[in-house]
Amino acid sequence: MLKTNKDKLVIQSVQGKIHSPAMGPSPYRISHDGKPMILHGVGGITYNFQIGDSCMDLIGDHVEPGVSMRNEDKMENQALMVLSCVGNEAKVVSGDAKGAKGFVTGMHGGIEHVLVYFPQQDLEKMAINDTILIKANGQGLRIEGHEDVLVMNLDPNLFEKLEIKENENGELEVPIVTEIPAHLMGSGIGSSTSLSGDYDITTGDEEAVKEYGIDKLRFGDLVLLKDCDNTYGRQYLKGSVTVGVVVHSNCILAGHGPGVTGLISCKTSKIKGIKTEDANIAKYLGVK
Repeated sequence: MLKTNKDKLVIQSVQGKIHSPAMGPSPYRISHDGKPMILHGVGGITYNFQIGDSCMDLIGDHVEPGVSMRNEDKMENQALMVLSCVGNEAKVVSGDAKGAKGFVTGMHGGIEHVLVYFPQQDLEKMAINDTILIKANGQGLRIEGHEDVLVMNLDPNLFEKLEIKENENGELEVPIVTEIPAHLMGSGIGSSTSLSGDYDITTGDEEAVKEYGIDKLRFGDLVLLKDCDNTYGRQYLKGSVTVGVVVHSNCILAGHGPGVTGLISCKTSKIKGIKTEDANIAKYLGVK
């Protein structure tokens, strides 16, 4: 097993509330081919789509699986977004579902939501404004001997469950479901940091969607982004590699699509994706 500095990392509470879906004066969204549509989108409690389910075969836009939470204090929400890591334990601390436990599945930029998985029986007891506490742990995680690789937004225990291996060439082999070329990355590119939020795989080109298996993507899938550097923000860099997790659904807007929260990035090609059909955090975290 790869050695990390996990024993030196801080575990600290961050907290927010289940955030209601919201709409502006006009409820319409304009699709990339010019059609006005009214659809379910971000926020709230999504009952019938969770990690492991298709993020493409549904009628919605930027849909977030499970529970969407945030803190209305902007500075506290910044800490919630940046310090929360995929796989962190989440616990409901108010309302009828008090005591229920789940885990973080991703962070969605723009709306600034942290997304959390809970079992179905707990979702049925939850309500808008219920408070959730997260044991934030993972930022600052490093792999011994691979200081040029940035690990981000990833719980140390989940990192170990991914069973990332170092091959004979000193490369890190990471399970993924597919590889995405840099020219398909859209909304969110150019952000100053990848330690918060996500950016989107664009889906306006139907041939590319099929060619790269984007049409088969699920919430929680691990994907490799080729020539995508996420070490200091998000940019194109030939030879760089980022592995991330799919956090929200496909979108109808131009330049948008399923969102990816970055987990591991390097400016060189020392990260190798190993195609694995079930490379989804639902498997690694024991969700049936």
